[in-house]
Amino acid sequence: MFKRVLIANRGEIAVRIIRTLRRLDIRSVAVFTDVDARSLHVLLADEAVAIGSPLSYLDPMAIIEAARRTGSEAVHPGYGFLSENADFALACGEHGLAFIGPRPATIRAVGDKLAAKEMLAAAGLPVLPFAAAQGTRDAVQIMAAELGYPVLLKAAGGGGGKGIQFVGGEAELGRCLEVTREKAARLFKDERLYLERYLGDCRHVEVQILADDQGHTIHLGTRNCSVQRRHQKLIEEAPSPGLEPATAQAVTQAALRAAATAGYTSAGTVEFLVSPGGEFFIIELNTRLQVEHTVTEEITGIDLVAEQLRVAAGEPLGYGQDDITLNGWAMEGRICAEDPLTFCPSPGPVGRVHLPAGPGVRVDSHLYSGCRVPHHYDSLLAKVIVRGRDRRDAVVRLQQAMREVMIEGVNTNLALHHLVLNSPAFRDATHNTTFLADLLERIDRHDLPACLSLPAE
Repeated sequence: MFKRVLIANRGEIAVRIIRTLRRLDIRSVAVFTDVDARSLHVLLADEAVAIGSPLSYLDPMAIIEAARRTGSEAVHPGYGFLSENADFALACGEHGLAFIGPRPATIRAVGDKLAAKEMLAAAGLPVLPFAAAQGTRDAVQIMAAELGYPVLLKAAGGGGGKGIQFVGGEAELGRCLEVTREKAARLFKDERLYLERYLGDCRHVEVQILADDQGHTIHLGTRNCSVQRRHQKLIEEAPSPGLEPATAQAVTQAALRAAATAGYTSAGTVEFLVSPGGEFFIIELNTRLQVEHTVTEEITGIDLVAEQLRVAAGEPLGYGQDDITLNGWAMEGRICAEDPLTFCPSPGPVGRVHLPAGPGVRVDSHLYSGCRVPHHYDSLLAKVIVRGRDRRDAVVRLQQAMREVMIEGVNTNLALHHLVLNSPAFRDATHNTTFLADLLERIDRHDLPACLSLPAE
């Protein structure tokens, strides 16, 4: 096992990785930019290295040089930033560093969403009908018409719910092509797009997988991430409600086949859309730790970061599929520094903070009184995770935990959490991927419940 690991990330995920490294008696090395010098991950790590301007988390050589200077043996990328960058993973290996994640070739193959869909389709796995959006505008219009409107226009190099545009009809396609192509080039340095048939009344279901270099691959059950707006998730849970046992079994087996097809190692996620009738389609593979990995940890008792470390160190998985048991029900709510209705970020200094605790409650956060939320990065402040006996118990626990949260100084989406958790559709687990957008269309600011998250005066 490694003796020193550098974390190429910030915020709550860096703090979460540090905690596992401490438990395993591995020294942690943080990196930080000018605006993060007093961030919690910097204060908690055994060592910390300044790497420059706010964009330096995206600078592969700055990260590698920090690892070299500190004698680190491995780099954990967390999620976001360089976590799905095949060139970075390859550069780590070339500089004698273990990359804690899949092989570079796998990251490259799966990171090209269009090529990945072609690979999965060739293997006989279920994917939604799609077509490369190439050629003239007229040619793309013909492709879209053949797929049947509505369609989604997606960035081939995208991920994390970004670079996706809904197209309701032919009249919208031209404008959407321009906007999405520009966004893809700006965010992913790759302007290639593809069309995918839109599936509306469905659930967003994920399967967590783990694979080692010795050929062993297992799944850790399902998650549901249907509470989302513009493909950005708000509340996740495990296991996924509303799946018939036969459907759940078929989904997890398809995930294992997808992992084998991609030659996958480490922790990863296979994402699906599941129709009310139980028909399912793979929408993408994620070659990193998901934000919502916590709910899987809670119902399995498995530390996914520890498993990533073991696999990266060349060790085999310590168990097989029959050893995995799912206990109880877990939910996670993402608290973000943003307006609950417009989702506009709310950076600034943080005043008083109180985060929940108690039986069945876990909080992953980098927040503390007196810290500052910079405008340069994702607005996630904390993840409140609960575990209950069953789904109803988990809903009640998450409601109670959210009531305890107090964050002063910045706007947060706490009120939106209260609204969702009290919604009959969510409580009855009849919600789908359009649930949150539909809910937001029916309310205005006066409908939001009061909460203890107060902006600065």
